[in-house]
Amino acid sequence: MARRSGMFLLLAAAATLAVVAGAAVAPSCERIECPAYDVVDGANGFEIRRYTDAMWVSTAPIEDISFVDATRSGFLQLFKYIQGQNAYNETIEMTAPVLTKVAPSDGPFCASSFVVSFYVPAKNQADPPAADGLTVQKWAGARYAAVRRFGGFVADADIGQQAALLDASLQGTKWAASVSDGGSAGPVSYTVAQYNSPFEFSGRVNEIWMLFDAKATSSDM
Repeated sequence: MARRSGMFLLLAAAATLAVVAGAAVAPSCERIECPAYDVVDGANGFEIRRYTDAMWVSTAPIEDISFVDATRSGFLQLFKYIQGQNAYNETIEMTAPVLTKVAPSDGPFCASSFVVSFYVPAKNQADPPAADGLTVQKWAGARYAAVRRFGGFVADADIGQQAALLDASLQGTKWAASVSDGGSAGPVSYTVAQYNSPFEFSGRVNEIWMLFDAKATSSDM
């Protein structure tokens, strides 16, 4: 029994490490469409990915003090869009991940700005329908993301901590300056990627992304 318990703990620790390191494709991407990417680099605590041309549909900025509430509000807008409330009255397949870009406030009691986005599936990439209150935008050319993966349901208290851990893991690497240059003035913005339905209670996969452009990287990367 002791040997079995020890083996279980070892396997659990290995699984946790794999999730944190972001080494594997999220399981939900085996069921629904996700944007393709190449892994450029990886180390303990982060992964560098290169995404190519892709269309996303996004909400207008949502001002709120709660990431969870803002994401829920944006998700509902986008869910109506894929259910047919768009210029073509067309139903669009659900994809993953749901992205929430976070522009943190200057203080703990001030509203932050959140933009929630859905990835447009391949069959709609050439001509995604427009919709009132939403913006269709293209990631043109190569777009890089520094990524940290974590599990569970995302809470308001998690996102700043996970972003700080990602930033700390990048320090001293060749990617630190590029990621920093990809940010904006003021508090550093970052993106939260959620891969699971709200009704999935186990095996949840979330990621913190810090996005930066190809032009911010040096030629030997």
